Amino acid sequence: MKNSLMPSIQRPWYACASKLFFLLLLSFPAQAGGPDSITLPSVASDKAVTTAVKMMVSAANPHAAKAGLEILKAGGSAVDAALAIQLMLTLVEPQSSGIGGGGFLMYYDAATKTVSAYDGRETAPAAATPALFLDENGEPQKFFDAVMGGKSVGVPGILRLFELAHAVHGKLPWAQMFAPGIALADNGFEVSERLHFLLNYDLSRLTEFPGTRAYFLTPSGTPKAVGTVLKNPALAESFRTLAAEGADAFYGGDLARDIVATVANAPRAPGSLTREDLATYRAKVRDPICHNYREHRICGMGPPSSGGLTSLMILGILEKFDLPSLAPGSVESLHLISEASRLAFADRAAYMGDADFIAIPIAGLLSPEYLKSRAQLINPARAMAAPTAGRIAGWTGPPPGPEVTLAQPSTSHFTVVDQSGNVVAMTSSVEFAFGSHLMVGGFMLNNQLTDFSFRPTKDSAPVANRVEGGKRPRSSMSPTLVLDSDDNFRAAVGSPGGPNIIGYVVKTLIGVLDWGLDMQQAISLPNHISRGGPLYVEVGSSYEARVDELTAMGHDARTRRLNSGLHGIARAANANLEGGADPRREGLAVGD
Repeated sequence: MKNSLMPSIQRPWYACASKLFFLLLLSFPAQAGGPDSITLPSVASDKAVTTAVKMMVSAANPHAAKAGLEILKAGGSAVDAALAIQLMLTLVEPQSSGIGGGGFLMYYDAATKTVSAYDGRETAPAAATPALFLDENGEPQKFFDAVMGGKSVGVPGILRLFELAHAVHGKLPWAQMFAPGIALADNGFEVSERLHFLLNYDLSRLTEFPGTRAYFLTPSGTPKAVGTVLKNPALAESFRTLAAEGADAFYGGDLARDIVATVANAPRAPGSLTREDLATYRAKVRDPICHNYREHRICGMGPPSSGGLTSLMILGILEKFDLPSLAPGSVESLHLISEASRLAFADRAAYMGDADFIAIPIAGLLSPEYLKSRAQLINPARAMAAPTAGRIAGWTGPPPGPEVTLAQPSTSHFTVVDQSGNVVAMTSSVEFAFGSHLMVGGFMLNNQLTDFSFRPTKDSAPVANRVEGGKRPRSSMSPTLVLDSDDNFRAAVGSPGGPNIIGYVVKTLIGVLDWGLDMQQAISLPNHISRGGPLYVEVGSSYEARVDELTAMGHDARTRRLNSGLHGIARAANANLEGGADPRREGLAVGD
């Protein structure tokens, strides 16, 4: 058996100080083609896997996880619970997601063994142009000049997404899912250490905007202290209106009027969002992108998300290598995963965007021949030079040029399994921490338009992810479902993290499917990211011990804080559910 590095991650700043180090035991049979046993990494986390029999929720905040489980226990479906979770996150995790943002929902129907994909990604206002984020000299604006204020706000999609999904998969009345959020908004919740930390981190920008200043800060201008009871009567009122009148109340009526006025009168960079933009927004049912990985079938979100396609490309390239025989955290495994990621990200930059606006060669990028050709570029002993996008057979003309994009991580992921075995994996976002910093009706408005490329052309070629009116910006959100060879549910996972989401999800899938870890063990593995530039390993983890070896192989290896927010659920060999929540955040997995 190979010698293995014993990776660990630091306990987050908001967690208890004590650390429990233990040798993890396999909870699944050895993988096909893999060793009979494997030395697993020690994990600097006291989180053990959560088990349940019939139903489970894993979400980024305890209030949200418990709200989802409450709905499931009341007879609600996975989509019902997901709606309750998202509404609660709007209140208790306003920095990450909410009804003022957008998201993607992957749904597994246990009765039919089919997967559906729901697209609630924001759209650019009709008046947006490719030059939206260029300065007077035609150069990309600095990030904070672009993100703060109304110019960065896209048409929110969350409520139209849930309206669409609930009509098909909901069991309880729409209004019932609003009850937990209304009650907590009225009664208040205690400011957590995580929220307080982020208020301090973003203090100067929160101070600049009247709504966030009044809600999050004290009269003296300091962040409200940990344990302060924070009430949100404005959000409770918005929820009551939406519960009674449905999503139409958001896209028309007083809420729509207030959203448009807030964007148009933003203290910084007023935006062009109109009531017509809101009224004409539509969520969409998309075809999921599915591809086999060893004996499993993995399904992800297609364009305008790049997450599903890029993740599947990484795994498709890695399938040519015997990862199950390598130890977690070994320099060999870190090298192979990083090289496959670099190749896939080169193609992502060139080919991926909103498929309603550009042609994307999905079949070509996932073809066995193409993935084999990309895998052959990997030298197991040496990092390659900067990879470029490949050429797709039958693709006419050169690929669009790579872009300049400044996407930032502030997102949330949650996973639900209901009593019938139906599954939701959903990732939602307002983009940057606290979005555009515009607050209306008790919720934050997104800054998702900064997920577009700031530069519309590269070497005279159009950039796939350039700004256009009505277009959805490319995303990295990667809600992912895994099915076994009989199309039964095997696992579901996703994460926040901007473009790093893709690497976080791939790491977790490899942990579960190749190394036989349970969901919590796989989530707790140290993170490592390589998107084409440096290879980052998680600071404070024992992967730091591999930096010199990786550097000797030709990688630009560095350490960095890689604060994922992975939340997932897997079906164990004994048919029980096993849930994991990222120890780097304050999330929770709960079950029946």
